[in-house]
Amino acid sequence: MKAFTYERVASPAEAAAAAARRPDAKFIAGGTNLLDLMKLEIEAPAHLVDINRIGLDRIEETPEGGLRIGALVRNTALAADPRIRRDYAVLARALLAGASGQLRNKATTAGNLLQRTRCPYFYDPDTPCNKRQPGSGCSALEGFSRNLAVIGASDACIATHPSDMAVAMRVLDATVETVAADGTQRAIPIAGFHRLPGDTPHIETELKPGELITAVTLPKPPGGRQVYRKVRDRASYAFATVSVAAVLHEDGTARFSFGGLAHKPWRVEKADAAFRHGTQAVADEALAGARPTRQNAFKLPLLRRTLAAAVAA
Repeated sequence: MKAFTYERVASPAEAAAAAARRPDAKFIAGGTNLLDLMKLEIEAPAHLVDINRIGLDRIEETPEGGLRIGALVRNTALAADPRIRRDYAVLARALLAGASGQLRNKATTAGNLLQRTRCPYFYDPDTPCNKRQPGSGCSALEGFSRNLAVIGASDACIATHPSDMAVAMRVLDATVETVAADGTQRAIPIAGFHRLPGDTPHIETELKPGELITAVTLPKPPGGRQVYRKVRDRASYAFATVSVAAVLHEDGTARFSFGGLAHKPWRVEKADAAFRHGTQAVADEALAGARPTRQNAFKLPLLRRTLAAAVAA
């Protein structure tokens, strides 16, 4: 691991200002992803800004009837909150499907959204990777791609986003709140928070340099029956091969989002509208334009079966 400097800050404004002073700085909270990347020298920040003491660790009700989740709320605490379990069950189930108990105790809400891909070539410094080294190429295109993207990818990158929580947040239409060094605050709909790779796969979100996530806001509860179904290579501590987050209402309407398919949590509004014609119609819309590799083409029928099983559940 390369040497770095370290400081603790006491407020969101102080954190954003500290990052602005050092363009080579990174925020650190739980560190469950960042520290692994630093040990491999895939991430090599010269300065770490510890944000654990800035007070963003509460879940509060909003005037609109939703919940505002502080950026530093740990995944374990979020999944166990009675309001989340009662009104946003898809989120609790997605969180509990991810990682291990030890990691959930440390991982934060903001950090979960900002996880970086687990593409094996991204983690191998000896291979070309446009996400790790822009312009070097994508080894996965002709390499091992079994667990990589089938839709929304590009010739520059076919990585997938690893978060389970983000898939549930997407189906719930969450909003990401941020603050910049100059005090400017933004509210970014999660639909537009993560970027598709295009020609710049190393730019993964709409965050500007030094911009800090302060909270994630959920709208009022969607009601209905909520399901999160995840298919993976082993029963625990594994990322999704495919996953489905679903909210199903008695009037026959529904909304869906998917994990393991793309560079971001995947949701297609046309797929929601197609539910009146059955799950195969939903899958047709969700997978329109899919470009799988020979190794991961199995994800398309697997998604169809997983979607049908989620609705049946």
